[in-house]
Amino acid sequence: MQAQMLAPAAALVAWSLVMLMLIPVTRFPALAKLGINVGNAPRGARGGDSEDQMPERVRWISHNYTHLMEQPTIFYPAVIIIAMMGAAAGDVLAAWIYVGLRIIHSLWQAFVNVVAVRFLLFLAMSAALIYLSVRAVILTMGVA
Repeated sequence: MQAQMLAPAAALVAWSLVMLMLIPVTRFPALAKLGINVGNAPRGARGGDSEDQMPERVRWISHNYTHLMEQPTIFYPAVIIIAMMGAAAGDVLAAWIYVGLRIIHSLWQAFVNVVAVRFLLFLAMSAALIYLSVRAVILTMGVA
């Protein structure tokens, strides 16, 4: 059951890398259209310095990648704890639900980005994450 519990985390790592690769694929052509050459950027310049000049669809991908570096920082340790302590089938299911919703959230934010729908996806995946977090606490505290 350990490998089954860790598989969703590995899938989310892979998905995060997909979204990471979309950043330069979309950002570099947008920068070129703006006449910005990253090779001539001033010392200390940051990608965020050109954020306001980027088309919104390019920004959406970058924003989603940032989101993939935020909330999943709770998901990864919860999954590892559950895998180490003894996962149940419901734990594996909740982890896959979380990852599936994260992927749907990414696609929605990157390509459609209607905030009301994105918020509902956020609530649903947060519910799965809360379940996993509570399970991790219960397993480590010996409550169940």
